Amino acid sequence: MNEACSLLGVRPQTVYAYVSRGKLEVMPDPADTRRSLYRAEDVAGLAKRKEAGRKHETLAANTLFGSEPSIPTALCAFFRGRPYYRGQDAVGLARSANVEQVAQLLWGAEQAVDFSCALPPAAERAVKPEPRAQRGRVAAFTALAGLAADGHSTRGRLTRVLHSEGQSLVGRLATAFGAQPGHQPLHLRFAKGWKQPAAVAELLRTAMVLLVDHELTSSAFVARIAASTGASLPACLLAGLTTLSGPLHGDASGRVQALFSEVERLGEDKVVAHYLSTGLPLAGFGHHLYPDGDPRAAALLALFEPPQVISRFIAKVEQLTGLQPNIDVALAALVAHHRLPADAAFGLFATARSVGLLAHSLEQLGVAQVIRPRGRYVGPVPNAA
Repeated sequence: MNEACSLLGVRPQTVYAYVSRGKLEVMPDPADTRRSLYRAEDVAGLAKRKEAGRKHETLAANTLFGSEPSIPTALCAFFRGRPYYRGQDAVGLARSANVEQVAQLLWGAEQAVDFSCALPPAAERAVKPEPRAQRGRVAAFTALAGLAADGHSTRGRLTRVLHSEGQSLVGRLATAFGAQPGHQPLHLRFAKGWKQPAAVAELLRTAMVLLVDHELTSSAFVARIAASTGASLPACLLAGLTTLSGPLHGDASGRVQALFSEVERLGEDKVVAHYLSTGLPLAGFGHHLYPDGDPRAAALLALFEPPQVISRFIAKVEQLTGLQPNIDVALAALVAHHRLPADAAFGLFATARSVGLLAHSLEQLGVAQVIRPRGRYVGPVPNAA
């Protein structure tokens, strides 16, 4: 008994329970009838299953909350401190490609992607165009919610049909965030909607390509969960974008914009001194995936000169903390430099990332299994009647 308890890491009562449930074979000890012998194979098998269970629990927790991805994907990966879209350097693509071309790459579309495509007639009737005064994230989320409410399941539909619907969804999002309707690429439509010249349109193109995807982020994971249930594409996209809207994710540039407002009001010296003396984190600096600096931010910041006070602030933070600006700083600096609409940073991020979220949703359709993590209950013992 003592040896069995030691191998299994349990008390004698648990060993008796294993015997009563038929999990352990027992027989009297011929040398001492007061003792029992337990089949060695049964004990070893139980011990192995218990260890596997502990490893599975640890693996599951580490997979959800650690740094390793838990879902196979061929869309985006990190190699030598840079993001790659289907094996192509995202920073390199941003030098010349537009969002439409990256969407074709990530979606595996046979035809060129056109985000000016209209929604199917029934869907167009379901959601009326928003007046200019109401454009922004409220208009974007409201439009998606209306489409998600009566959207068709992704199951049993051809990929090319889903691609067509995805194009319409991204185009509608762009319009909701202020892009001018039309048949031009998204970066030109945004520039016209925000009354910006061609030079700024090029900056918008670069930023959007850099933002399209970033591997298995929390928003991509949520979109994949929705897709695994057979939810409609607008529902998958809405699930992903509502997650993206959090200040610790896609709306982090909003925190940086608030920080920039402090800098413009008080000066970089006072703001940096306050944050460092109180131990408060400086939004937009450092990135756990890029210990040597976010290459997306470096690529975008190299194309324009932020306002002087912001440039001095970035340099001072780098000097005193050693942390490099990430893409959220670059995006907020772009908005400040060209005086884009207040919600432009999130609008660009959400529209560009919608391409990646749809790519994850489409990729998940190839897996005939609902994503259903298990909970590990740590509350009070249930009071069973």
